Amino acid sequence: MKHFNSIKKNKDFQAVYQNGKSYANRLLVMYVKKSDMPRSRIGISVSKKVGNSVVRHHLTRLIRESFRLHEDVVEAGLDIVVVARVSAKEENYKTIESAYLHLCGLHNILKKESK
Repeated sequence: MKHFNSIKKNKDFQAVYQNGKSYANRLLVMYVKKSDMPRSRIGISVSKKVGNSVVRHHLTRLIRESFRLHEDVVEAGLDIVVVARVSAKEENYKTIESAYLHLCGLHNILKKESK
């Protein structure tokens, strides 16, 4: 299995929360901060308010998969923290994916297509 670039340390999460820019929609909140790394990293936060561990891990997997599949269209060198809202627990993958891409568009971190 390939190594997955994720934010794991609390100090890295705090740096993104304090110095990053945030946008939100009905399902997710996304914080983005430029980093000096060659690849983007993602951190996912799902509160216990959202549900039990099964629900929280399911949401985490959906968000991680959205990041993984769209890693090539998102700019490199970013630290991204995604916080799931309570309303996200009822949603399926396609809805979570579209919410993720919507927030990427708001942050202007989607690569411009060159034609």
